[in-house]
Amino acid sequence: MKTLFLSPPSFDGFDGGAGSRYQARREVTSFWYPTWLAQPAALVPDSKLLDCAPHNVDIKQCLEEAKKYDHVIINTSTPSLKNDSKVAEAIKRNRPETKIGFIGAHAAVLPTETLKASSAIDWVGRKEFDFTCKEVAEGRPLDTINGLSYRGADGKIIHNPEREMITNMDSLPWVADVYKRDLEIEKYFIGYLLHPYVSMYTGRGCPAQCTFCLWPQTIGGHKYRVRSAQNVADEMAYMKKIFPQVKEFFFDDDTFTANLPRAREIAKKLAPLGVHWSCNSRANIDYDTIKSFKDAGLRLFLVGYESGNEDILKRIKKGVTTDEMRKFTKSCHQAGVVIHGTFILGLPIETKQTIENTINFAKELDVFSLQVSLAAPYPGTELYEMAKQNGWFVKKDKTDLVEGDGFQQSTLEYPELNKDEIFESVDRFYRTYYLRPKPILRIIKTMLEDKDVCVRRCREGYEFFKSLRQRKVDLAASRSAAAASATPVTA
Repeated sequence: MKTLFLSPPSFDGFDGGAGSRYQARREVTSFWYPTWLAQPAALVPDSKLLDCAPHNVDIKQCLEEAKKYDHVIINTSTPSLKNDSKVAEAIKRNRPETKIGFIGAHAAVLPTETLKASSAIDWVGRKEFDFTCKEVAEGRPLDTINGLSYRGADGKIIHNPEREMITNMDSLPWVADVYKRDLEIEKYFIGYLLHPYVSMYTGRGCPAQCTFCLWPQTIGGHKYRVRSAQNVADEMAYMKKIFPQVKEFFFDDDTFTANLPRAREIAKKLAPLGVHWSCNSRANIDYDTIKSFKDAGLRLFLVGYESGNEDILKRIKKGVTTDEMRKFTKSCHQAGVVIHGTFILGLPIETKQTIENTINFAKELDVFSLQVSLAAPYPGTELYEMAKQNGWFVKKDKTDLVEGDGFQQSTLEYPELNKDEIFESVDRFYRTYYLRPKPILRIIKTMLEDKDVCVRRCREGYEFFKSLRQRKVDLAASRSAAAASATPVTA
């Protein structure tokens, strides 16, 4: 079947392809590559990948494009499922014979609920769905395809046997040609990466046990399955050739440094290419390794610090202590490797004091840039189960994770800290961290060094403070709604 791989339009600026923590709007314009769609698209001849949000494709354009295809595969997420279901229904109205499949972490964990979300959804791909998509596109009978759930002729939902995880990652084709054919790479922005950038996966899965992390617990698994170092280096060389304008390559593996011998081997093979590259890392690598990566072209580590409180780190099974984080961060500073640190507020069991611990810890680390998220208990994660068992969810609908404008909302609260206090702390964290002399001077320095960076930072600054204002609007609306529901009705 002629197949369209689709990330449909939803919230304005919504990044449905985002990684481990959450899919949502960011404080500044940010779009990750839709690699989870590009990979199966590379397996299906004559397919097309349409990533609507970064390319400013509205629903009318999206539906017109979908008319051309026999088969549409939609990447959905917990926040966007309702919207994506409406898109599927509109596609069916325009062309009733179109077959529609849903994939993504939400569909993998809740296949029955996903199929029940709309009668327009014909099938759902569970777990690792690359070859599931390929086999459906080939026109095989649905009842013969492993890893697939579908609605039978009688309307009953059927779950086929699980599909085995891919063991030979080199068997997957490169995504480079799909990127080149279907994406305008200049449309993809991440605030802390050089622009334009390209991201790719060199492996799947993560051995860490973090309770909140989405992909290892839903699709990738906890075994780090990797492509060979030569395979990665060859695709990098190819990408450098077809994307000469790219300034940085990002390895989007959950933890690229989980297999250090292999990471070192890849670094050695990248050194002759003369490219800037960055990756996700845990905060537990020694100075000599960091320096060797730097000498091979590493520019930045994306590091999940999460919290500055030891009890919370233990509770979320982070596996790294604050002292280890301090040592790692100091080594990065010495080696000249930039860090973008990520922190999460609202993890079990947050208090006013633990938030202060985390803010002070972040200021002590003094990384180049940071992101502050709200704890997002996605279905399929241990955090979700903990929240359900302990009654931490604020709303009855446990999948209601974002506001109506696509920004994150605080979905958990604890005995000593309510959801509004957690929500407000994000704004305070950002202001406390960035409105200090050191971060301001760092940002000004990068702006003075490059005119394009100057223009970009001005835009990002405007968007950043606009998003903080929007958070206040969301908070006020939340409090107003809560007050209205608490007001007794009188005759």
